[in-house]
Amino acid sequence: MIVSIKPVCEIYGEERLNEKNISIDHFVPWAYVAHDELWNLTPTTRSMNSRKSNSLPDWNTYFPMLCKSEYLSYEMMWEYPEIHAAFEKCAKEHLNNQEIKHKLYQRGLSEREFSGRLEEVMLPVYQSAKSMGFSNWSLRV
Repeated sequence: MIVSIKPVCEIYGEERLNEKNISIDHFVPWAYVAHDELWNLTPTTRSMNSRKSNSLPDWNTYFPMLCKSEYLSYEMMWEYPEIHAAFEKCAKEHLNNQEIKHKLYQRGLSEREFSGRLEEVMLPVYQSAKSMGFSNWSLRV
């Protein structure tokens, strides 16, 4: 829905997304988290999703880009009622922790606040996956 309203580029190779090439990636691999929580999902292309596979994207390279992408979605959720309605529908199945929902998706957060809160939620999960042996991945050399 968002890519039909505003241009969105995926965070790994920065390719522009559209309804035909979009795929959803688990930033921290599903093979580790075994859930589809919204805060861990990022739009990408099918080919990039395959390239990344079950690896951890390099935190310093990709987390800031993830924050920008997620914040764009957050802003649009509050700007467009149809996106907010779609978010609420998805949140029923893909946001199982109400504390995280309140922390990340309450109205009025600045980009800095949102990014800091997203990091509080994601970094421990990311570090745990790394300590369990998930390999670091970067498209850029």
